Amino acid sequence: MRLVGLLLLLLPLPAHAFDTPADMGPPRVYLCARAAQAPVIDGVLDDAAWRDVAWTEPFTDIEGARRPAPAFATTAAMRWDEQYFYFAFRLEEPHLQASCRQRDSYIYQLDNDIEIFMDPDGSNHLYAELELNALNTAWDLLLIRPYRDGGPAVHAWDIAGLRTAVHLDGTLNDPSDQDRGWTVEVAMPWDVLGQMAGRAAPPADGDIWRVNFSRVQWDFLPDPAGGYTKARDPETGRPLPEHNWVWSPQSLIAMHMPENWGEVMFVTEDQPHDRTAPFRASKEHRAIALSRQLMRVYYAQRQRHETHGAYTADLTALELTYPELAYPQLAYPELEMSNLQLVAGTDFFRATLPTPVGVLTVDEQGRLTRTPLRKD
Repeated sequence: MRLVGLLLLLLPLPAHAFDTPADMGPPRVYLCARAAQAPVIDGVLDDAAWRDVAWTEPFTDIEGARRPAPAFATTAAMRWDEQYFYFAFRLEEPHLQASCRQRDSYIYQLDNDIEIFMDPDGSNHLYAELELNALNTAWDLLLIRPYRDGGPAVHAWDIAGLRTAVHLDGTLNDPSDQDRGWTVEVAMPWDVLGQMAGRAAPPADGDIWRVNFSRVQWDFLPDPAGGYTKARDPETGRPLPEHNWVWSPQSLIAMHMPENWGEVMFVTEDQPHDRTAPFRASKEHRAIALSRQLMRVYYAQRQRHETHGAYTADLTALELTYPELAYPQLAYPELEMSNLQLVAGTDFFRATLPTPVGVLTVDEQGRLTRTPLRKD
């Protein structure tokens, strides 16, 4: 079905209870260099594209540094060419487990997995998710809006031409031995991503997409009947909660906060000596930093709507604070809040902020837009 047709058939879901991030530290950044030669998608990361690549920082807990570090290491790498956006993952794992074999199963509820999230235009709306388990079972879906804003998720959406592969360093579903881990390769075709990107795909040199990765990790025990079973709370009898390990921390246990995802800049040539220099020079990077500060208006408005039943056009009533956040790539830009224009009614608001890198807006559904300044 065409994407437009899908959108016309969708009805919003009820919005979830709203939580505000406790920490708005800077997102991770990654310089994604063009691959001179396409990798073979077989799950074995021995291609030149991956030998020469810079890997991400090890994944951290989804809530950030205030939570214990993950028990097992996870790293990711990215490349691109004219046909595909490539991903590679290395996952340390002593007990390889997977059960879902049917495509578009709710993998994260049953299995350990690796997940890719991407919001190409940084609007917080119309973004993609892909989950994979150690059986190479895929679940791909499109989010019209985050669940906090009513969703919905389009489960019928498929990444046509998606190529994925998994390599296991150990034995699957065998508790009798000790495994070492698994590696994953993914190739997403630009012609499909371009249908939801809202911008050029493949990207232009210097374009930044919002991307994040999540590893869902359950505590498993040997099952007397064979394989593994989830460890359970002895008091409630329910499975212990999963661990969520991510590339760019979210502050909350909530992956569907695109404003906190990492920044991936696409470049035609790598810069191994200073991989942050392109970010320091990027107007889009600065606009993203400013947009994340503007999201504080959205958070405060959502909280006010829950307590008062309406949004407000009075900025002082929101009692906003804008702590200075040190981006490693640039001096964090200051917001001139005196320039902010706020209109609101019972069930809508729109905050508009002129900045040196364009006019930024956010509305009651968390949609961010950015209008570049005219080049007069």
